[in-house]
Amino acid sequence: MDALDILSDVENCFPYFQPIFSADEQRVIAYEVLGRYQSEGNIISLGPFFQDEEIPDEYKYEVDLLIVKKALEKILELDPDIRLFLNRNADLLMYKHGEPFLQELLAFEKRGLNLQRIVLEISDRHYNGDVDQFDHLLQYYRTYGIKVAIASVDSESHYFERLGQLNPDILKINLHPLKSTSTGMNYNDVLFSLSLFARKIGATLLFENIEMSYQLQFAWKNGGHYYQGYYLHPPSPEFIERDLLKHRLKEKFHDFISYEKKKLEAVFTTAENFQAKVQELVIKNRKASYEELFQVLIKEMDQVAFRMYICDEDGFQKSANIFKNKNGWISQSEYLNKNWSWRPYFLENIIKMRHDQKGILSDLYCDIETGETIRTFSFPINGNEYLFIDISYQYLFEHVQLL
Repeated sequence: MDALDILSDVENCFPYFQPIFSADEQRVIAYEVLGRYQSEGNIISLGPFFQDEEIPDEYKYEVDLLIVKKALEKILELDPDIRLFLNRNADLLMYKHGEPFLQELLAFEKRGLNLQRIVLEISDRHYNGDVDQFDHLLQYYRTYGIKVAIASVDSESHYFERLGQLNPDILKINLHPLKSTSTGMNYNDVLFSLSLFARKIGATLLFENIEMSYQLQFAWKNGGHYYQGYYLHPPSPEFIERDLLKHRLKEKFHDFISYEKKKLEAVFTTAENFQAKVQELVIKNRKASYEELFQVLIKEMDQVAFRMYICDEDGFQKSANIFKNKNGWISQSEYLNKNWSWRPYFLENIIKMRHDQKGILSDLYCDIETGETIRTFSFPINGNEYLFIDISYQYLFEHVQLL
């Protein structure tokens, strides 16, 4: 549809509402407003209209303002705890320094709308204006209780710095790339990092574009508080009953919990088995040299491990690496005296092992040298020495519950 057709028939622009569900209550807690246009009986998305850089901002603002007004009229009918997400790219938000838009919101506040129910879903990826002014405007809006969500956060890890500057209330993570079979471990790792980042800055995670069950499971597992997508409910011109999916979501979460418990049980059992086996071998060979101990361990764990080494409690490597390549086990003396205390969780795990006098099986991570997904079993040999056994991907694959 041509932009001029829309502008000359603006009264046929109206909002659609896509529900957003919460993990804790399994019910609708918000709606995202989406622009639609009706022409000759067809309902057309206004997304391309707002994304068209050839259309002047004042025309976009006119259409957007009409849609927002119609949406705000309707939200007055809803329970007072339901929020409304309003999409604003940076250019549209900065139109006339953001003042006309704020005045419209304040007009509805006088009619009883609590502005804490408004969430500005913004994107500044392609904004070329004054970033400081943009950030100041957001802070100004926040003084009225308006919340800020950053839209379409994905695997671009360089965006972390900008997120830290904006300090949003909500991070909206796009799960569309997760549909691709080519999506690798790195993508999942970045999204996991985003969930940790959100926790650090006190932001809530909202996962969008959920179109399949496994995407919902991924969102749940990675700390998603809010969920949105066609798998749950498509956008529609009317609001839905808040508890429409409560029973279905409870069943889904029960399945996710059962599956995750089985995986955690498998990891716990594996760690216990490694603990018993390694402890027995270490006790029997307590007077052996590093090389002699490695030879004993290789006989027992040749089909499990691909690398072994010993460090002191400060992370300095006391032994050579014993590494398994395609030709068998080799010694890598160049790793002697290297320090690994800079690695995430290294010192924390050392203290935990020293306190509990028990080994630890790590979470999944990508090995720097091999590029494979592995786990590491760490074990306290004595008061100052710790054995590290890297578990091969092949072993994890054969015991798929460990992946």
